[in-house]
Amino acid sequence: MLTKAEIKLINQLKLKKTREKHQLFIVEGDKSIQEFLDGPFQLVSLYSVENTFFSKGLKKITPQELKKISHLTTPQNSLAVFKLPHWGIPKKSGFLLGLDGIQDPGNLGTLIRLADWFGITHIICSKNTVDVFNPKVIQASMGSLNRIQIHYLDLESFLNDFPAPIFGAFMDGENVYQKNLSPEGILILGNEGNGISTEIKNLCTQKISIPQVEKTGKTESLNVAVAGSILISQFYAKSLRN
Repeated sequence: MLTKAEIKLINQLKLKKTREKHQLFIVEGDKSIQEFLDGPFQLVSLYSVENTFFSKGLKKITPQELKKISHLTTPQNSLAVFKLPHWGIPKKSGFLLGLDGIQDPGNLGTLIRLADWFGITHIICSKNTVDVFNPKVIQASMGSLNRIQIHYLDLESFLNDFPAPIFGAFMDGENVYQKNLSPEGILILGNEGNGISTEIKNLCTQKISIPQVEKTGKTESLNVAVAGSILISQFYAKSLRN
């Protein structure tokens, strides 16, 4: 049986300030939880309506109790509480993804899955990017966070002495399909409504875009996660040819 203290704490973990205070975050759903159990994250508590996991500390609860602690409209069988990780200093080699002010949790979660798919292990986020441990981000990332390190820092300072090309995604950039792309560097994606900020724009050494095949005027732009998938796949394809 869940205690009132457990219910209160888990419900408050939807808030960033509570996650930071207690250094905890939640994961929901059997598949995602298993991904985190198999990774470097430290489990604190595990609740399930079934004996799904052979894990120490599993607490069986009723569907009604799960509904009290779930952050989902439709609870997914299990919920786990993990300790926040402490990732080290981000590297400045290889190919990185940089996010400047991404606000939508679903977009961040999808971009994490994309990074995982294409073997990008470090994502650099501006401090005003949505928190990666937001339950909606965790849900959208589908366990891929287990293999990605997310770094929140002063993006401008990080890029100031960046040793490789800084690619920025812009509406008026060079055609990505016709450009020679480097397998080393960082790709910057901007805020959903405003794009890349002026400070970061000034640091981009190469501006790229996805050309619209036929200009109808009906589609102004692509969703940032969709644009990210197209651009990242082009970097991957070019690296295979080199």
